[in-house]
Amino acid sequence: MKENANKHIDSFTKKLFKDASMESPSFDFTANIMSQVNALSATNVTVYKPLISKRTWILISIAVLALIAYFIFGSQLESSGWFSTIDFTVVSENKFTEALSGFKMSKTLMYTIVFLGLMVCVQITYLKHNFDKRFEI
Repeated sequence: MKENANKHIDSFTKKLFKDASMESPSFDFTANIMSQVNALSATNVTVYKPLISKRTWILISIAVLALIAYFIFGSQLESSGWFSTIDFTVVSENKFTEALSGFKMSKTLMYTIVFLGLMVCVQITYLKHNFDKRFEI
């Protein structure tokens, strides 16, 4: 019974494939597809826009240069300013600094921390390069 059903199904599929004509794409099928792909990629272009504009960088640079110039060439009339009135012994003489004064770090731990810092810097530059390549125009 099963063999008879299989023969009917087999003859039916052979008849279907014989009657069905093979479809072929048009002559300029590839050109049409590529033009659609180019149209899609042209509309989704990511334009680089910096987080801080050039105008802002210029203003920041001018402000920093003005502060440096003021500190170098500023008024020398005041012999003692507000900075000399601040008592910094609170920072140097407290329980926290006393507790850390007895802390000794081994060379292995120091090298490990330095190596970790270097590897973080390498990873940041690698990831930046990778993201720049991914989002390049």
